[in-house]
Amino acid sequence: MKANNLALAAGTLGLGISEFGMMGVLPDVAKDLQISIPEAAHFISFYAAGVCVGAPLIVILGRKIPYKKLLIYLVALIIFGNLLTCLSFSYGTLATARFIAGLPHGAYFGVAAIVASKLSDVGKQSAAVAMVLSGMTVANLLGIPLCTFLGDVFSWRITYIAVTIWSFITIILINKWIPIIPLTVITNFSSQFTFLKNWKPWVLILIITFGNGGIFCWFSYVSKVMTNVAGFNQAHLGNLMFLAGIGMFLGNILSGKMSDRFSPIKVVIFIQAIAIVGLVSVFYLSHLQSIALISLLLLTACLFGLSAPEQVLLLRNSEGGQMLGASCAQIAFNLGNAIGALAGGIPITKGFTYNYTAIPGIVISSLGLLLLLFFYFKTQKKSVK
Repeated sequence: MKANNLALAAGTLGLGISEFGMMGVLPDVAKDLQISIPEAAHFISFYAAGVCVGAPLIVILGRKIPYKKLLIYLVALIIFGNLLTCLSFSYGTLATARFIAGLPHGAYFGVAAIVASKLSDVGKQSAAVAMVLSGMTVANLLGIPLCTFLGDVFSWRITYIAVTIWSFITIILINKWIPIIPLTVITNFSSQFTFLKNWKPWVLILIITFGNGGIFCWFSYVSKVMTNVAGFNQAHLGNLMFLAGIGMFLGNILSGKMSDRFSPIKVVIFIQAIAIVGLVSVFYLSHLQSIALISLLLLTACLFGLSAPEQVLLLRNSEGGQMLGASCAQIAFNLGNAIGALAGGIPITKGFTYNYTAIPGIVISSLGLLLLLFFYFKTQKKSVK
């Protein structure tokens, strides 16, 4: 990995632990603040709200700031949000802290993707973006389990102390390894939105939302699928989530390399189709442990395999407002996650078993595939990006 990509990936690693770490320490947070677990789950939503608000706001306000300096400012905000999380001892304070911690998330990913693409070798743009996003997969693979373990042994606050310390290291790495990239064009406020007059970015935003949403219908309830349907012991969940992390890591890296070879749109279409097959197998065959394991590895690979090529597609179709366009990808990712969790829960509330979470996933993913095919055939007459 090139040094500049490593520096950028350090930031996504910290953001990954900051975002998903709360899921592993919810019972401890609930006990510490003397609230219910469903109430503690609100802190996940506050973070997501911060992502959706901060992504466009920070990008617009920071449009005149050089990329390197903006990255450092964003990491400083990550430090502030997670430090405040460590020091929160009430529901209101922690809710505010999680909202602040989410503010730089989408903007950081957007700016990091632009920097990685500008510093990438010719024909290696998608692979460079995938390397930056790999920090998020490493967070799921190693960072979050480690922080959850430390939280169990010491305190849930140790997770956010770790993110704070790591973010200081990230600033050092960015300062050392990211060169000064001059802003070739400084656009005014309204020009940032010009690309949204085109239909392409809107379709891509929907594609990202449906692509993630379909898989998250299943992934939001994956522990119950693996225990209640496939019959795995609760004690094996840690190993199963480690396998999921391997799938995320491999999917992200391989899709980046394949996108540079075959084009991002073709790779996204292929992965979306594979995800639908995986969800079908969850519905019909997840009672078989071997199939459940294969589906777990395959679908988590698809989940993160979609990220890099979709990010690149949106970058290429947001001329004049690339930072805003790249940040919109993160809004779409989080929106898809929220929609997936909601839609996947519908069959459960109706009394169906957990493999039925795949049904809304299949529908949503199929909508995403139809939009992908529409985008592909609509654009290939000129030049498929």
